[in-house]
Amino acid sequence: MTPVTTFAGKSVALFGLGGSGLVTALALKAGGAHVTACDDNPAKMAEAAAKGIETGDLRRVDWSRFDALILSPGVPLTHPEPHWSAKIAKEAGVEIIGDIELFCRERAKIAPNAPFIAITGTNGKSTTTALIAHILREAGRDVQMGGNIGTAILSLEPPSDNRIHVIECSSFQIDLAPSLAPTVGVLLNISPDHLDRHGTMENYVAIKERLIAKADWSLVGVDNPLSAAIQKRALEREARAKAAGRPIGRQYAVSVERDVEAGISLRDEMIHMLAYPGQERDLGNLAGISTLRGLHNAQNACFAAGVADIYEVWHDDPDVIQRALRTFPGLPHRMEEVARRGGTLFINDSKATNADSTEKALKSFDNVLWILGGKSKEGGIAMLKPYFPKIRKAYLIGAASDEFAATLGEDVPHIHANTLERAVQQAASDAAAMNEPAVVLLSPACASYDQYPNYEVRGDHFRKLIKALPGINPTMGA
Repeated sequence: MTPVTTFAGKSVALFGLGGSGLVTALALKAGGAHVTACDDNPAKMAEAAAKGIETGDLRRVDWSRFDALILSPGVPLTHPEPHWSAKIAKEAGVEIIGDIELFCRERAKIAPNAPFIAITGTNGKSTTTALIAHILREAGRDVQMGGNIGTAILSLEPPSDNRIHVIECSSFQIDLAPSLAPTVGVLLNISPDHLDRHGTMENYVAIKERLIAKADWSLVGVDNPLSAAIQKRALEREARAKAAGRPIGRQYAVSVERDVEAGISLRDEMIHMLAYPGQERDLGNLAGISTLRGLHNAQNACFAAGVADIYEVWHDDPDVIQRALRTFPGLPHRMEEVARRGGTLFINDSKATNADSTEKALKSFDNVLWILGGKSKEGGIAMLKPYFPKIRKAYLIGAASDEFAATLGEDVPHIHANTLERAVQQAASDAAAMNEPAVVLLSPACASYDQYPNYEVRGDHFRKLIKALPGINPTMGA
């Protein structure tokens, strides 16, 4: 744990006692703060109280005694309207921050030069975060990984000069971290998302840009116009710093579509770094690495290798990046190779909860037997029509079945499987009858909430169903 000593002797309100909220309350208490915690769920309040955290109704307390409100990132700060706790704090003139901000302040106090890598983007954050941590660990570094990837940042060991924190940051977390200033800031890409929480696309882009605005080094994807504009501003920031004689790291561009003047690009399947004119090197070859298949994963790998290059992991071991790329296990539910049976590959891509994410999977495979459906997102699957020729048959589940059937029309043979069990049985049977290699792909393009509590449970169920099929090698799969 990282005790939060920057609020020692002070009183703070805390709202949201989910996983990270409870950890935050305990870290504040361990650092000497007086915490009054609250949650709309009485069971969460009881759990916190059992761990020695004072709880209370923040609507019925004197806010003049509080120095800050620590807000869970899942709680609305501004849109569609501020949560009642945020409204009260604002009216009382109390600052509103989150756990990432608490970590940043603690780092500034106890180890301001501690290595801190922060990663954000609309898609690919978790894979890139995990791959960066994997490469650095393979190189023998002391690495702490957490944040939005699932491990609360304050549950990690404290910052120190010899310990690298690799932290995934959502837009919600960035919005609650005004002093965020990582050693290396990574911005993968930007596409429309979470507009219900940020109001406008302009707000969403501005929040994402904050992650790199104060970074010593930055890596920004330039394959879409929004993030390319951010990279241009980063280069202008670098030029101003140099003109002022202030030391600053490079502001690298990252592209899998073209060569870049200063940064990382993909040449065939080789990750290529051009630091300065005449100073370039190949960082790793992605050929044959199944856990990093697809152009989107190539982008993730370019970022991870670029970060590793900044930390000169190759200095003592020239092959470390290549070795780490090949041994990266991938993340569950993200184009996860579950098993093979004969010529059929079974892929769990349950994390694909919208069409944009499913597009990445459909780009990566041919002869697809596609399991999709659930609680539909705005726009449905219309954007995926260019990939319909890759699909041999579709198996529709959940609430979106009728909507998706209408979109598939006569272009794609499909059935209303309704449940994942029936979809897997039918898809596996159809694959066995094919005379060519096939891919049974769970990539729902939907949220799971109509049939499952989250995408993880949905993906776990798919994995279990696949492993129960006859002829599946029991040593394969997660």
